[in-house]
Amino acid sequence: MESIHRRQLLAAAGTLAIVPALLSACAAPSGAPPAGTAGAVAAAGTSTRRRLGPFQVFPIGMGVQWHRGRTPQEVNDLYASSTDRSAGMALIRHAVDLGVALFDTAEAYGPLFSEELVGEALQGRRNQVVLCTKFGFDIDPRSGERRGGLNSRPEHIREVVDNQLRRLRTDRIDLLYQHRVDPNVPIEDVAGTIKDLVAQGKVLHYGMSEPGLQSVRRAHAVHPVAVIQNEYSMLWRGPEAQVLPLCEELGIGFVCWSPLGMGFLAGTVSARTRFGEGDFRAAVPRFAPDALPANMALVRLVQAWARRKNATPAQLALAWLSARKPFIVPVPGTTNVAHLEENVAAASISFSPVELDELSAALAAIPVRGERLSPAVLAGTGVEAVPKR
Repeated sequence: MESIHRRQLLAAAGTLAIVPALLSACAAPSGAPPAGTAGAVAAAGTSTRRRLGPFQVFPIGMGVQWHRGRTPQEVNDLYASSTDRSAGMALIRHAVDLGVALFDTAEAYGPLFSEELVGEALQGRRNQVVLCTKFGFDIDPRSGERRGGLNSRPEHIREVVDNQLRRLRTDRIDLLYQHRVDPNVPIEDVAGTIKDLVAQGKVLHYGMSEPGLQSVRRAHAVHPVAVIQNEYSMLWRGPEAQVLPLCEELGIGFVCWSPLGMGFLAGTVSARTRFGEGDFRAAVPRFAPDALPANMALVRLVQAWARRKNATPAQLALAWLSARKPFIVPVPGTTNVAHLEENVAAASISFSPVELDELSAALAAIPVRGERLSPAVLAGTGVEAVPKR
């Protein structure tokens, strides 16, 4: 994700879902390449795909959450990392070459900019990937002007999707998420609109991001919810209580955003780190100066286990995530080729049941200080839609 400095051992800000069939690193043949090497990247690229709801995808996806920089060619992410437009498109194409199949973006990223870049980058490779995007904020679908708040009114959804298809240069969206639940629009109206778009062939499947649980059930009764996308990592384990059990019950896939805790688990943050203007983490309480020193205990645990598994800290954190459930697929974001390759190579790491129990117990013993998001952003999560009358 970010490039504050070159991360120790190329620890990437990303996430991963490990394929159960992959051998445990501790039981790997003596000739197996260490995680993070070019050989491991190649080995991971040939691994069995993982089921995500209705999809079969490579265990690691790629998140594209970029916006324009100070010049027409500059591309920035939310964490003080940047590249240029041509390098960004080359990175997306390289991900496809490595076997990555799930690409995740949104109308709000830019706004509009990320969809445009993804659409251009995937020309000629569209049929090799599962393309995911999101609607739900009140953004002018043509100009990208942020009008404030949410908007999931049916007529707005239809207009947004038509413009998304144009920007993405495609005839269908494989997975369309509601980015946040709109409390003022019955979820039955949202799901019904998606159902109509599916019938028209413009959308193939429906997802929800950070939704209220009852809204998921209500939506699922109108049209199947294929995937839920929430924040999930060693730093934030909230979905384990209710969201993951709901996914199991209803047969819904789960995508993790920020599975490396915005770079924290990858070793890019120290107790003395301070975040500047334009860095999303500057407003996140768990990264505040009074919280960071206490939270470094988690980083030390990850680093110790990474040494034990002959992996980078990022790969260790990703492997733990993938071991939690067989229907989890993370979507790490990065602007760096080496970090992308590191994320993919993490698919060669797994845990024995004893190791997983030991690591999970150690994680549970470490309290995390500070909320996971700023109050304004947190208020938009877990929201329930107004009842249908």
